[in-house]
Amino acid sequence: MQISITGRQLEVTLALKTYVENKIQRIEKYFDHVTNVHVILEVDKLRHNAEATIHVSGGDIFADAQAENMYAAIDALSDKLIRQVQKHKEKVVESHHSYHDKAR
Repeated sequence: MQISITGRQLEVTLALKTYVENKIQRIEKYFDHVTNVHVILEVDKLRHNAEATIHVSGGDIFADAQAENMYAAIDALSDKLIRQVQKHKEKVVESHHSYHDKAR
């Protein structure tokens, strides 16, 4: 899985980069067909925004989160992505099973 991190009005420090990579790599535990991830971190006055697009087999998954500090925004983003990836995986598995049930 390839992870790219972009900062808007924010310098992406090594600590932030490592934190994001650790959180995003947790997603592979739930769905291993993730090809690449693009994360954008942004500071807008007092709001910290984190958004990500995950390219998976069968489409793209997008999520964003806001919080009062960047680490909390990244945590919320990670949780949202995991929920969406699990939902995507259920759809893929369900459609795969329904396809094989019809083939019989």
